Amino acid sequence: MTTTLLAFLGFLCWTLFLLVLMEAIRSKLVLTREVPANGFDPENSNLSPFMQRLARAYANCLEGLPLFGGFMILAVIAGKSSITDPLAYVLLAARIAQSTIHLASTSSLAVTARFTAFAVQMGIAAYWAIKFHTV
Repeated sequence: MTTTLLAFLGFLCWTLFLLVLMEAIRSKLVLTREVPANGFDPENSNLSPFMQRLARAYANCLEGLPLFGGFMILAVIAGKSSITDPLAYVLLAARIAQSTIHLASTSSLAVTARFTAFAVQMGIAAYWAIKFHTV
């Protein structure tokens, strides 16, 4: 398996982890009768600030998946993983950092750090786009 595919698998597993975490917490809330089974909204806006951030972190992963995953899959299908391999783990690390910071805090410093992690991902995607265009 190429570095790109391993990083893509990591991206998928991280997204799944966030979803499982959110649903485990929601299940606990239902089982302890703190929230009725039909008492959830997609943004968790009626729940704790942590749960709201968890919903957004998960949604951020879903929003990035077509773009970042698309480049990774394109590279593998086209036999051009040499374009994505060198930065694939950096992209994954930046994604995990973005989500983790999002879960931890909404302070000004945390939001700046979270944006920085996202900017790294955008920069990598732009670099890959240019590399695909020039190859």
